[in-house]
Amino acid sequence: MLFDYSGVSLYLVVISMTIHKSAEDYLETMLMLKEEKGYIRSVDVASRLGVTKPSVSYATKRLRESGYIAMDAAGMITLQPTGLEIAERIYERHKLLTELLIRLGVSPETAREDACKIEHDLSVETFDAIRRHAADHP
Repeated sequence: MLFDYSGVSLYLVVISMTIHKSAEDYLETMLMLKEEKGYIRSVDVASRLGVTKPSVSYATKRLRESGYIAMDAAGMITLQPTGLEIAERIYERHKLLTELLIRLGVSPETAREDACKIEHDLSVETFDAIRRHAADHP
């Protein structure tokens, strides 16, 4: 059975070591929860992303199989080095894009939503140019 998240079948979340938007969203959310609460639980991931617990269970299984996360016997999630690296990259993009959009006059809520859409699709070159521009124009 497949579950749907943001129009992307979770079957496609992590087929191989290729990371997809849905997987990036899960990893980013896990990092945010770790920073906020000090721990990561599946129930909190589901709540934050607005998805079902079975969807999170399916995604975490794929993320575990790909080596991005680990889960202990109590169900606590730990980001592995590769998962942490992806999560930090996406979260950095999210924060910078949100800040930039707010500076352009976009409401904070819309800026956060739009940054979440944009953060996955920018090339490294484009994001680096945005980062330099933001640093040069605080």
